[in-house]
Order: sequence, then C-alpha cells, then structure tokens
Amino acid sequence: MLNFKNLNHQLILQKTSLKFSLLTLKKRAILSFCLSLSLITGISATQAEPIYNREHIFHPVIARNGMVSSQERYATEAGLEVLKEGGNAIDAAVTIGFTLAVTLPRAGNLGGGGFMLMHSAKENQTLAIDYREKAPQAATRDLFLDDNGEVDPEKSRFSYLAVGVPGTVAGLTMALEKYGTISLGRALKPAIELAENGFPISEDLYESLLFAQKRIQAYPASTAIFFKPGGMPYEVGDILIQKDLAKSLKLIAKEGSKAFYQGA
Repeated sequence: MLNFKNLNHQLILQKTSLKFSLLTLKKRAILSFCLSLSLITGISATQAEPIYNREHIFHPVIARNGMVSSQERYATEAGLEVLKEGGNAIDAAVTIGFTLAVTLPRAGNLGGGGFMLMHSAKENQTLAIDYREKAPQAATRDLFLDDNGEVDPEKSRFSYLAVGVPGTVAGLTMALEKYGTISLGRALKPAIELAENGFPISEDLYESLLFAQKRIQAYPASTAIFFKPGGMPYEVGDILIQKDLAKSLKLIAKEGSKAFYQGA
C-alpha cells in the first residue's frame, strides 16, 4: 500500500531543498532554518553561513513606505526627507542629484551629466532621460589625437578639450518639471545649505582629494576650494565650505536652468 504520509513528507523536503537551492544560487542571505538546512545540505547549525557579513557590499534592507540610496550619506538623508514630506521618487532623486554636486565633488557635479530611469506605476510606463554631456559644436574627429595621429589620453581625459556641454542641470530640472511635485527651490535647499554652511569631510572624500591632489592643484581656483591655504589637505572631520557653489545653486533655484547655461 502506498504510504501517502511518507510521500507528502518527501515532497515537502524536495520543495524545501529547491527553495534553499534557489536562495543559494541567488547569493541571498541563508535563513536560519537550521533543522531543514542540516537535513538538505548535511551542514551542521554551527557551520551555517551568517545572515550578515560586514565584508559584503550588499546588505538586504526592508522598508514599508519607501527607500532612498545614494553614494553619500548627506545626499541620501536629503532625499529621504523629501519622501517623508510627501514627495515622490523623482523629487527625491533630483534633490539627491543636486546634493551630490556639493558632497561628492569627484562624481556628482553640475559640470557633468547622467541618466535617469523611472517607472510610473499609475500609467504603467517606463521612461528614461539621457542628460549625458554633449561634445561642443566645434569638436572634430581628430580632437584627441597627437602629432602622430595616436589617441592622447591626457587630451581626452584631463585637458580643456575633454570638457563636454554639461547635462546635469538641464536633466534634473526637466525631470522635476515633468514628473516631480516639489519646487526647484525645495529640491536645491539641502545642497545650498551644505555648500554655504559646510559639512564634515568623510574618509571617502578625504581619500579622493588626496588621490587627485596633483591634478587639482594645477588650478589655483580649485586648490582654494578643496585645500587649506598653503596647499595642505583637509583632514577627516574638517568642515568643507563652498560659498561660490552655493551662489550658483541659489541662482539656479531662483531662475532655473537658464541661469546655468545662459548666465544670470
């Protein structure tokens, strides 16, 4: 006679095994169902992989109402505050983008560009904005070649010729106008405050400034912003103030993107 009780027990074990195999393949944190894990893999509970490993760069996080992530803490907090006030994801993204122009100078800056991918749950539509930099109108195919016709990395990466027409300000303001709910002034508020009043230099920012010290100090105006008088580097915890950047951000908040591209 077929033992249905035993068969059901085998099926349950097979389903459990499949479930844990999928979790392992996806490199998810292994849940501590120690008994099931021991039966399936033969690994004792004392040898089970921990749920959290500080060396991993991915950490599972759960939130009920919304979530914000960026490369820098102050920018993330600025975006989260917008969500708490009732703003949508685009409001938070634009706020973060402008804040990174202050707190992550090596990447998040007004003189650069980027992309934005968004999904409208209401309209069930996925949209993308491309606001990467554009080559100047007078650019030519041989712009970055040396006298021998070979590509010159210095020209293409670190010279004045390498500068494209920035897209950051145009892209972020357009995204806010078309898909956001808050004002441009509100989106720029955290960035203006951080630039004007300053913020403590993090370990990450400190190391990036040291790495680029030689190139930054080739330009006196940049040296005056990111290094102490005499060219000495700021230390972790020192306050970085960017008054001129604050003025630029205030003009953008007041007059829109035209202040950046056409002057004010």
